[in-house]
Amino acid sequence: MTHRRSTAVAAASFLLLSGVVVTTAPAGFAGTPGGTYADDRNSDFDGDGYDDVLTGAPGGTDGGKKGAGYVTVQYGAAGGIGTATSVPRVRTAVFGQATAGVPGSAEAGDGFGTAVATGDLDTDGYDDAIVAAPGEDEGSVRDAGRVTVLYGSSSGLTPARSITLGSGAPETDDRFGLSVAAARLSGATPGDVLAVADRRGVSLFSYGAGSLEGTGRFDTAGVPGRDSMEPVSLTTGNYDGDGYADLLVSCRSLVEDPRPRSFLYMGGADGPAYVRDLSGGSATASGDIDDDGYDDIVLGRPDRPEDENEPLTGGFVSVYLGSENGMEDVSEYGTPDQVWMQDTAGVPGTAELGDGFGADVSLADIDGDGYADLAVGVPGEDIGTVADAGGVRVLRGSAAGLTAVGAKSFDQNSAGVPGTAEEGDRWGGQVRLVDSDADGRSELLAAAPGENTSDGVVWWLAASTNGTVSTGSWSYGGGSLGASGTDARFGAAIDE
Repeated sequence: MTHRRSTAVAAASFLLLSGVVVTTAPAGFAGTPGGTYADDRNSDFDGDGYDDVLTGAPGGTDGGKKGAGYVTVQYGAAGGIGTATSVPRVRTAVFGQATAGVPGSAEAGDGFGTAVATGDLDTDGYDDAIVAAPGEDEGSVRDAGRVTVLYGSSSGLTPARSITLGSGAPETDDRFGLSVAAARLSGATPGDVLAVADRRGVSLFSYGAGSLEGTGRFDTAGVPGRDSMEPVSLTTGNYDGDGYADLLVSCRSLVEDPRPRSFLYMGGADGPAYVRDLSGGSATASGDIDDDGYDDIVLGRPDRPEDENEPLTGGFVSVYLGSENGMEDVSEYGTPDQVWMQDTAGVPGTAELGDGFGADVSLADIDGDGYADLAVGVPGEDIGTVADAGGVRVLRGSAAGLTAVGAKSFDQNSAGVPGTAEEGDRWGGQVRLVDSDADGRSELLAAAPGENTSDGVVWWLAASTNGTVSTGSWSYGGGSLGASGTDARFGAAIDE
């Protein structure tokens, strides 16, 4: 049965510490304040026209506190974010709660950088970094969670005006910030609306009068008539082309029904409103796969098939194609337009229990043909006899949706990829497609947060007119960027 809820957005109270001065990016390089489509999601913190890369290391040592966590920034440039012979090649920065000017204090177990996102919240043309620390305590309230916003400027991210956000009524294990996203969800504000998930729902924040203010909340747990659901992933895109971004909240069930479920909120002049349920997954991504002007949704479900009567398959991804009607044409309970797994004809590999196909997903145009392509993490994949070494699969976009024609497979034993496949590496635990050199083609970042006894490593694979290629690929960790790399779980989160 599909459970419905009211479309009303309930008011909520929030805690906020903020600064003031707002500057504006040069008009020639300004980003897209209030992005609606997935490819409007700029990550350009310094307004130079190149996307930057924000990476979380939630296990990292900051201020001498192990597990306090930190984030790194690699600023994009004409040559991208670096090369195999020069890492870092471009300007980089490291931020944690021990950084002067960043609110709060570094404490063991905070997990600063567990989730990250970007958006132009204050509409100054510089994108801002959103960094979650769901393990942050609020006084005696354990793991209440907090979110920090680092504002962009002509020199990049700065702690000067950074703010911290929390729930107005924190509870133990709320984990405020377990997922974050930002986009132009509402016509009531000119900039991006910040969405922050916790175990009980999603809070919305909008910029006005010089600060971020709580403007609404969607509860997903304990709603009468609905199973208790906990958010696990957020994604935004413009699924109906109406000029407003839409929000998908993917959840896991906390009760007897093991099926994950997603709740779709369509943006509008007065803000986002609930429209329907879709099937769910622990990883989500948005992008225009078929180049029809409407964003599409991909949900990764690495554990079990859609039909609970079928045997376990090693994971799958579901695809919902956007249209002028948004997702209103989707059948009851949200039957996907496409379902892909490693047993699908043309997809590299073989479906096996524990593969984790769909543990993470990312959508962007890799080959410059106008269609968004899909990178799929398969961190539980065995490479020969090496258990859980991990891999990545890449499927191409087309006018008919995703296609296995030209599908590619990569792992640490692939020619040109640094390193060697080792047991438990779980390569591909995070995947991101990012165009850091502004050439219209997105490079692949494949992370293994557990690599080197949980130090964490990220691999860069080039983009070409033939798609992702491993020639010239290179790898780096937190230590490469001037941070403490030991047990950092570097790459556990990379901004979409």
